[in-house]
Amino acid sequence: MTQNEQIAKQLDDAAALLEEQGANRFRVAAYRRAAGTVLGLPRDVSALLDAEGFEGLTRLPNIGPSLGGAIVEMVRTGGWAQLERLRGTLDAEKLFARVPGIGRVLAATIADGLHIDSLEALEQAAHDGRLEQLKGFGPRRTSIIRSGLDSLLSRRRPSHRAEAGPGVDSFLDVDCEYRDKAGAGKLRKIAPRRFNPLHEAWLPILHAQRGPWHFTALFSNTAL
Repeated sequence: MTQNEQIAKQLDDAAALLEEQGANRFRVAAYRRAAGTVLGLPRDVSALLDAEGFEGLTRLPNIGPSLGGAIVEMVRTGGWAQLERLRGTLDAEKLFARVPGIGRVLAATIADGLHIDSLEALEQAAHDGRLEQLKGFGPRRTSIIRSGLDSLLSRRRPSHRAEAGPGVDSFLDVDCEYRDKAGAGKLRKIAPRRFNPLHEAWLPILHAQRGPWHFTALFSNTAL
């Protein structure tokens, strides 16, 4: 399977899961259109990124900054954390082990010590001092990790010319809706792989829209 076929399959898989979980049909269609665009490229996405950068990727039909960032993540890591979250198979330790300076042992230390499960949360911890408080993370290693995270995340973020993101009020409103509906048992549930020995579908997931923005909300699945 070519690189483009692998990326298109992950986009199609995400669309299928979103559809199954009741997400907005326009969001589902956007993922499928993006998959079609990637499949139709005459060269690998990595070659396009090398030649034209992130802006060249987002100039393609059906590929905006958000989906462009997801595609870059797939190119750089071979995986896509958002898809793993939708599947309930996100392994934070495996995700963190992709960062230069972090192996499986230190990745487990991070997941167990900080109770986080995203590269963005790890970046914040690397800058606010929490990471250095863990055993095995001195100033030199933390500096290497900050540099590696910057490289992994920089092309996933929209440029300064891109449209501003949703406001804090939108996040708080989605958070409130998620907590209310999860507490009332009104949300679909997925079966996370970690901390779930009986493979039960217990983790509520919400797909919501605020203005032009689509949100996916679910509790972080950590030992805590």
